[in-house]
Amino acid sequence: MDIDVRDMRFPGALTVSELNQYIKDLIDVNPPLSDVYIKGEISNFKAHSSGHFYFTLKDAQGALRSVMFRSSAQKMTFMPENGMKVIAHGRISVFVRDGTYQLYADSLDPDGVGALYIAFEQLKRKLESEGLFAQEKKKSLPKIPSVVGIVTSPTGAAVRDIIHICRRRFPYAKLVLYPALVQGPDAPASIAAGIAYFNRAHAADVLIVGRGGGSVEDLWAFNTELVARAVAASEIPVISAVGHETDFTICDFVADRRAPTPSAAAEIAVPDTAELKQKFLNIVSREKAVLLQTLERDRQRLLRSSTSRSLRSPMHTVEDRRMAVASLAQRMDPAMGRELEKRRGALAAAGGALGALNPMSVLTRGFCAAFSGAGQLIKSVGQVAAGDEITIQMTDGTADAVVRSVRLSDTIAKGS
Repeated sequence: MDIDVRDMRFPGALTVSELNQYIKDLIDVNPPLSDVYIKGEISNFKAHSSGHFYFTLKDAQGALRSVMFRSSAQKMTFMPENGMKVIAHGRISVFVRDGTYQLYADSLDPDGVGALYIAFEQLKRKLESEGLFAQEKKKSLPKIPSVVGIVTSPTGAAVRDIIHICRRRFPYAKLVLYPALVQGPDAPASIAAGIAYFNRAHAADVLIVGRGGGSVEDLWAFNTELVARAVAASEIPVISAVGHETDFTICDFVADRRAPTPSAAAEIAVPDTAELKQKFLNIVSREKAVLLQTLERDRQRLLRSSTSRSLRSPMHTVEDRRMAVASLAQRMDPAMGRELEKRRGALAAAGGALGALNPMSVLTRGFCAAFSGAGQLIKSVGQVAAGDEITIQMTDGTADAVVRSVRLSDTIAKGS
């Protein structure tokens, strides 16, 4: 029987793997470490071909090895980069093989303006390369919308400004509000749902999507890929109205029209009633002027016609036309005579030529032509036999005869 000497001497000894597993079990059952947020700067970042992200989170005093598996990495709205400051969420656990603890991250959020700017530029380049910002894809806004859809917070100043300006400029348009979250982690999905609602229900002619001003972090929902793709997919024209005039978001680039403020979006969305009335008055005025010009022109034409010689003395006009016809007739008679004579000569020449070609014209020189009972010209004795009835055509008539006998000419008989 084999006895492990080490076990006998040190009965409580653990293997390395057992110790690592023990420490892992202790950490895994520690609630604070299973749901932790950690701030740090990314270094040693590597996007593996498997889809996993490997990186280190560090600050001035320490470093933490981290991994994000593909299932979580696929949900990222930006690509992590070295030097980017982030807030990572996940759990702390031990990798038993190496005996090291690390962060198993399931989400990363930019921390600070610099990191947000990097994420902004990354998404902007990505969507621009896909053509989502192309000018030819922009839809025209309706000139006089019947329904204006609004996707924003129901409690912010932005919606009050939009409603106030729309009612002042064009009170005939119906305003429909979709109450959306415009800040926080759930805001992108809420905004996208509002845009999808109006398109699915065909409930508006134009959409205003936005919110009032705030920090970069406050406006970040409008810099997400989810909202950008919802705006791009909208069949209803979208006006982006996010923040103040100097604020630019991804939503602004994708939308069919950007407004510097929510108030400006309302002015873009609906026409001004006073301006419309003035335009109608201008159109009526121009049409009236054109009509008066036409009437005056026709009046002058009628006046000239009423004083013309043809209306004052119509018989003079008839006599003038009669003289013109007589003059034409005088010139036409000689011309027609010459033309008829010319045509008569041509006809006689054509008749002579046809007569010369007529095979029966030889009859006038004392010849006759014989025809069979079937009316065929007899050219050879082989066409008749004794007893056949034939017709003899002469220059002044015909004679019926009966063939008594048929003889070949001497020349043909001798030749045969």
